[in-house]
Amino acid sequence: MRSLESPISSLDVQPSCFISFRPRFPLMPRPNFTAVTDFTFEGFSIFGWQHRLILFVVFLVLYLLTLASNAIILMVIHLNRQLHTPMYFFLSILSMSETCYTVAIIPRMLSSLLSPQQAISIPDCATQLFFYLTFGINNCFLLMVMGYDRYVAICNPLRYSVIMGKRTCIQLASGSWSLGLSTAIIQVSSVFSLPFCNANVISHFFCDIRPLMKLACADTTIKEFITLFISLCVLVLPMVLIFISYVLIVSTILKMASAEGRKKAFATCASHLTVVIVHYGCTSFIYLKPKSQNSLQDRLISMTYTVITPLLNPVVYSLRNKEVKDVLLRALGKKPFS
Repeated sequence: MRSLESPISSLDVQPSCFISFRPRFPLMPRPNFTAVTDFTFEGFSIFGWQHRLILFVVFLVLYLLTLASNAIILMVIHLNRQLHTPMYFFLSILSMSETCYTVAIIPRMLSSLLSPQQAISIPDCATQLFFYLTFGINNCFLLMVMGYDRYVAICNPLRYSVIMGKRTCIQLASGSWSLGLSTAIIQVSSVFSLPFCNANVISHFFCDIRPLMKLACADTTIKEFITLFISLCVLVLPMVLIFISYVLIVSTILKMASAEGRKKAFATCASHLTVVIVHYGCTSFIYLKPKSQNSLQDRLISMTYTVITPLLNPVVYSLRNKEVKDVLLRALGKKPFS
């Protein structure tokens, strides 16, 4: 009898077929990425200790003057009923926003002057960027609203109290806050959805969008496009509307028969226009220019709209505004100018 062979043995299968497969090509080595848990401000570490100490004293004095002057503006407007008008309502909102804006940036900047290479956690950095953008964008739209207020007051004075009623003023101010808040949420979410690895030194004295994007270990093209689009909406659109308002304002002023009336109208707009030029000029240079490696120049310009502009607002409005000067003089026990 022929011996029975098992089906498996008759297939003449090599044992090596049952060995686990090995890849024919060697695996590529994984890049050595280290996830970043915090950032370090480069800040003013390029300056010597004596220069940083001088800058600390100067910025501290400017910061205290900013807080004091904005607080005085708020108190003067609140306590005097003659200043309860739309223009001073928006000025009080701007002063409050500027105060919060400086609180979000300057204290940590002062700390970095005394202690270079200061670390900040990612959540704290995101929080600082959020408040910086919220109040900064709110200021941009508030200046636009104040330009519209001046346009209505000069070009349509007979209907000013009807157009700029209390409800309208509250809606315009709330709209500015809402735009600042929503835009800041979009920007912060966009920036901090990027992966950060290895590099963690921010070439700035606070958490800003562009210095943070430079540290991302991923393609930031789409994020930069989002930032540019938002910058155009926040900066260019208000500037265009303010420019159109002032073209109409100047056209109306030149048609006035009274020289005294023209002088008063120009004086009313001069303070607002001064703040607009400084504020939009500096921020546009930072956020609308192409990429630049000159981070020191960016930091110096950033100091203008984070330190000087918040102080410029109350000083310019109080020095160039007769009503505010009269109220301040009465508060000091002096007779107002005639």
